[in-house]
Amino acid sequence: MSNPVFERIESDVQSNDVVLYMKGTPVFPQCGFSARVVQILSHVGVPFKGVNVLEDMEIREGIKQYTNWPTIPQLYVKGEFVGGCDIVMEMFQSGELQAMLKDKGIPTSAEA
Repeated sequence: MSNPVFERIESDVQSNDVVLYMKGTPVFPQCGFSARVVQILSHVGVPFKGVNVLEDMEIREGIKQYTNWPTIPQLYVKGEFVGGCDIVMEMFQSGELQAMLKDKGIPTSAEA
């Protein structure tokens, strides 16, 4: 059984190295948790695609089912679900996020 919402999500996460499903946009986040992840990604200087779940209720609900993760934001790197705000923040603080990006061949401004 095909699910058009899952197919859209799959297309996004497979065709972009870094994707953030968030409330609002990278320029105008509309929740503190989304804003925090945008700030972290911007700080490490990694380009990413932001998907505003507030513009599409199917994506907003579908992304939670796709990962079986109840909250937004959700970060994907190279097609793999990384986690939400708390996980991304912990990974950033420990250096694990930067190491993972490097291991996956994703350039950051720290390397530039």
